[in-house]
Amino acid sequence: MSIGVSANRLELLQIARAVAAEKSIDESIVIEAIEEAIQKAARSRYGAENDIRAKIDPKTGELSLTRNMTVVEEVENESQELTLADAQKIDKTAEIGTVFSDELPPIEFGRVASQTAKQVITQKVREAERQRQFEEYKDRVGEIVSGIVKRVEYGNVIIDLGRAEGIIRRADGIPRENLQNNERVRAYIYDVREEVRGPQIFLSRAHPDFMAALFAQEVPEVYEGIIEIPSVARDPGSRAKIAVISNDSSIDPVGACVGMRGSRVQAVVSELAGEKIDIIPWSDDPATFIVNALQPAEVAKVVLDEEDQRIEVVVPDEQLSLAIGRRGQNVRLASQLTGWSIDILTEEEESERRQKEFAERTQLFIAALDVDEVIAQLLATEGFSDVEEIAYVDLGEIAVIEGFDEDTAEEIQARARDYLDRLAAEQDAKRKELGVEDAVLEIEGVELPMAVKLGENDVKTVDDLAGLVTDDLRGWFENRNGERVREPGILEDFNLSADDAEMMIMRARVAAGWISEEDLPQPAVEEVEAEGEDDGVFDVENMDLAALEAEAEALGLDLDEAAEEEKETD
Repeated sequence: MSIGVSANRLELLQIARAVAAEKSIDESIVIEAIEEAIQKAARSRYGAENDIRAKIDPKTGELSLTRNMTVVEEVENESQELTLADAQKIDKTAEIGTVFSDELPPIEFGRVASQTAKQVITQKVREAERQRQFEEYKDRVGEIVSGIVKRVEYGNVIIDLGRAEGIIRRADGIPRENLQNNERVRAYIYDVREEVRGPQIFLSRAHPDFMAALFAQEVPEVYEGIIEIPSVARDPGSRAKIAVISNDSSIDPVGACVGMRGSRVQAVVSELAGEKIDIIPWSDDPATFIVNALQPAEVAKVVLDEEDQRIEVVVPDEQLSLAIGRRGQNVRLASQLTGWSIDILTEEEESERRQKEFAERTQLFIAALDVDEVIAQLLATEGFSDVEEIAYVDLGEIAVIEGFDEDTAEEIQARARDYLDRLAAEQDAKRKELGVEDAVLEIEGVELPMAVKLGENDVKTVDDLAGLVTDDLRGWFENRNGERVREPGILEDFNLSADDAEMMIMRARVAAGWISEEDLPQPAVEEVEAEGEDDGVFDVENMDLAALEAEAEALGLDLDEAAEEEKETD
């Protein structure tokens, strides 16, 4: 049975409105899809080479079907174009670009044409629906949405959000959480992307920000911004740590998030399948924050390395397992929460390490200075860490050691310098053996031991050094399997600061001719208080006349006027 399109004008509008309402898209898009379907059917009847246009009046549903011919200078397609001379035979006012439209009779859809039209309309409507979904959700990243589990495919959960579908991929779900069809679930939108198969709304129940967003829903103070959540660390389905800080000193951030009898935090725990949550007070002081983050373990001492964002934590022996946690969970979460690498030591381990370092320094001094163990231990006890420090420290600092006198101090210092000279000669020989150029040593900041280390790492010329970056010298951190791992640098043992490492490389680039001296980073100019300007009082007696006049001019004073005023006063 064929369908006469011309006979159902109002029906077309009704169909368009119904589809637009069902798919939540604009009615004009559906009408446009119907027009495209009619055009395709008409071209199959009148010839695909023709430029046939269908137009539906959005108010009356009236359909007009036309064949268009465009006026051009040179005809390339006789079915769609005509020359200016031929056009002016039809209409004398015609010019290049004029379009002639011939009205065509309505067509009737056969079975094949109807199927084709249906496919065109369906495709067009689907594309419009996908675009609507993308526009609707692209700005909702960071929100929590609620939906119903539609189906589970290979561990991925498809969620019906009402006007769209989202997906919780296997890695974004809570481990061991078994979501069932038709179960209502909440999830966090962390990404919305346009892909070939349409917009994809990626949801997560394992994302750290999902927990922060849940607290914003459960705790009014978080929602209103009175309490902030600077960082969250999660082991989904098992344990989490969340840092909180209050902008109002009268509100306890931890207590507010816990709620009366734990009601607020329990609501979040229930949503996260029983995940245990440690609520940590945030602090500006890294040491305090890290000690808080390691709760419930008690910390005896911390040693910070702010440059490398590394901290050494000493805990009582009985607190070690608590600080580390099951399978390292507690220290791992604390590290993620704070952004610092954390090393855990017991008091016994720290004591053993100190004793080992003391013994190593003692043996170094015995070998280098050719002294007995008692003297070496006295030097180590006084805090001397290496031979160079002994060689160039003020003589008095050695002489004041109990049992030492000035002669003993001079002898020890002389032996230290002799040792350093021998060591330098050995290192210089090794540098030459490695093939490190003398020019590398001439670069400011490069010492002989550094040159040897550079040579051992195949950096032998000024150009080699100039081609490095700061991390090559100092080392860097990489994230591997969620853990922050340190990669050592070539000059790792020399504790170079980032600025010193950068300056060394830049000076090598100047020496290599890659850049000029003007390109070197300029040190900050420190303001030096001029001598004699303390509290605005000038030492006039010791200042010559020219200097005095210069100072007066700088202050906007006229010395002649001042002298006249002084005379009048007298």
